[in-house]
Amino acid sequence: MKRTIYIIATSFLFFAGMISCTKEDVATNTPEYGSMTDIQGNTYKTVKIGNQWWMAENLKVTVFNDKTPINAISENAADSIWENTTKAAYCMYDTTLGALYNWKVIDNIKMIAPKGWHIPSDDEWKMLEKTLGLSTSEIEKTAWRGTVEADKLLAKSTSIPESNSYAFGTNESGFTGLFAGCRLFSGSINKEKNTAFWWTSSPSTGNEAWYRYIDARQKKIFRQHTFTNYGFSIRCIKD
Repeated sequence: MKRTIYIIATSFLFFAGMISCTKEDVATNTPEYGSMTDIQGNTYKTVKIGNQWWMAENLKVTVFNDKTPINAISENAADSIWENTTKAAYCMYDTTLGALYNWKVIDNIKMIAPKGWHIPSDDEWKMLEKTLGLSTSEIEKTAWRGTVEADKLLAKSTSIPESNSYAFGTNESGFTGLFAGCRLFSGSINKEKNTAFWWTSSPSTGNEAWYRYIDARQKKIFRQHTFTNYGFSIRCIKD
């Protein structure tokens, strides 16, 4: 009888320990946040995802690190001005969403990333995606990849009608992705706030570079390369 009671008690303690471990594991999944400041004094929320520290907001600095101004092209400027510029340029149509930059901003020795940070490479984006759950085989593919990884990157939102079957973000990662749209290579701006584009620092063939794209109608992450005179958002990653 005593032996039976002992076994039951031991089993109970083991089960209780399992519950305790489960609670602890859940707690470790809570995003760890921090902050950083750019050369103009803009402060950004940051978040640790896996072993990487990412900005949890889009970059909005308008000067390089030596305080040289970046060429500003207004949203109201003729599309041809953006299309034909040979300079590093940005457009800011909504400060809460950050700026849209052409890739010439990244490919500049004066650098735009705050000290101690840099523009993530295509490989560093892959590392993030792997942390979110993307399989090793899918990481190297282009176009839509994964299952629900984009949902983990998107900020929680109720601004888009559910009847349209848009993906509402869970923001499980703390990345807080926002639908900032983009500026097309032709100069026109997509401000529908149902798409998000981020540059990587990795060039591709010709006058192209790699980027990531999330659509509100998808829960997957799109990987591709495109012309460097598009205007996309930028997130920085800690050195």
